[in-house]
Amino acid sequence: MGSNSSRIGDLPKNEYLKKLSGMESISENDPFWNQLLSFSFPAPTSSSELKLLEEATISVCRSLAGLWTVFTLGGVGSKAAASPELSSPLANQSLLLLLVLANLTDASDAPNPYRQAIMSFKNTQDSSPFPSSIPHAFQINFNSLYTALCEQQTSDQATLLLYTLLHQNSNIRTYMLARTDMENLVLPILEILYHVEERNSHHVYMALIILLILTEDDGFNRSIHEVILKNITWYSERVLTEISLGSLLILVVIRTIQYNMTRTRDKYLHTNCLAALANMSAQFRSLHQYAAQRIISLFSLLSKKHNKVLEQATQSLRGSLSSNDVPLPDYAQDLNVIEEVIRMMLEIINSCLTNSLHHNPNLVYALLYKRDLFEQFRTHPSFQDIMQNIDLVISFFSSRLLQAGAELSVERVLEIIKQGVVALPKDRLK
Repeated sequence: MGSNSSRIGDLPKNEYLKKLSGMESISENDPFWNQLLSFSFPAPTSSSELKLLEEATISVCRSLAGLWTVFTLGGVGSKAAASPELSSPLANQSLLLLLVLANLTDASDAPNPYRQAIMSFKNTQDSSPFPSSIPHAFQINFNSLYTALCEQQTSDQATLLLYTLLHQNSNIRTYMLARTDMENLVLPILEILYHVEERNSHHVYMALIILLILTEDDGFNRSIHEVILKNITWYSERVLTEISLGSLLILVVIRTIQYNMTRTRDKYLHTNCLAALANMSAQFRSLHQYAAQRIISLFSLLSKKHNKVLEQATQSLRGSLSSNDVPLPDYAQDLNVIEEVIRMMLEIINSCLTNSLHHNPNLVYALLYKRDLFEQFRTHPSFQDIMQNIDLVISFFSSRLLQAGAELSVERVLEIIKQGVVALPKDRLK
């Protein structure tokens, strides 16, 4: 690299790095590229210098993160997905053509007729007349379409079609939400999220948004806890001989959050995953003990991350007193993000306790087992309001366990919890 030399402390202020990571496009013939490459700086030779380099480039790396995700389609560090053999190439090309036509921009004087047709077609069993305002309407066998969509979710384009239909066609959405075999649709979507490292970000996002659409329906949120599944072979973290579809959905979404925390660190993926859990939380029913444990384990992970950021901020502040060369990383922003996620998790737990405490002894058990996690948030100004119900539940059941004596078995603890749920006045939970 060229003749100009920079110190590590100069990197956050370097105009060329700012321009590289900025929003404005740069021509391939712009002299900027030669000027950028003319800079060099000494490579770190110790762990302290390496830490300084990391802290000095935080802002630039954040700006470049979105661009890098676009370049890699969210597949950084993931396995290359094998291209599936297309047994029906004509059907595949037809699907791609349909998606292109349905997403054409509206003309200035008329809406896209293909999109209108996609938005309004009905089931062949629906004999009601089409409104005169819909000129491009048609009918199709919804059962055949549903079966085909359930069987073809391994490809991006099939998932995009499912999303398009659920999002834009209320007839399809109503039909699918009324199905009694919803597991045939939900399981392939969960499998996409479970194998997140093998999928590109577009496929993962579409699968997640489909779950968001489905979980907006209270009937769906209730029914998925009534569907019992046996031996989910693709779930490898733990042998699940029997689990409800609702508990499995919770496990997969939490796993996606944890993967995102350690790999891609996409804030919007976090938000959408937590939104799906929040949609479901008031209707949690008979949570599997492993699902209850994972909810609390995720909160534990977030709590540790919160403490780590606080510690880094403190150390950085101390270091700044002895050195003015390196600007402070924006730990306040990191802290705001992690506290926002923690609050969403607390709201999910609180919603379940408030609306369906008597249905979820396993969640109360997991909450009591890890009760120390919540101590630091009881008096925290950002969480005091949301902690009231959680603190009440912990105190109430801890007292009953204390009265029952020491060395209680798991079965005995669960029995005390079930008895306590009946004794706890519902009006005490706000």
